[in-house]
Amino acid sequence: MPDDKVKQIVEQVITALVDDPDSVTIETVEEGNTLIINVRVNPEDIGKIIGRQGRVIKSLRTIARAASTYTGGKHVEVEILE
Repeated sequence: MPDDKVKQIVEQVITALVDDPDSVTIETVEEGNTLIINVRVNPEDIGKIIGRQGRVIKSLRTIARAASTYTGGKHVEVEILE
């Protein structure tokens, strides 16, 4: 369950950023050597996750990739779904 640690880190950051943390759902999908973290939030909170010029989502992706050491070397991607 090392992938769960990366999921928990992403979930903690996102729930701290949004106004409606109860609407946050996070799913993980493994495709080969890649772990994809799909994030769904309230449509009104998408701008807070993306940030100005995408800075927040870029930072979140950097954090997730840094936490990928828990996944045994898998590549980690964070995607926002509508």
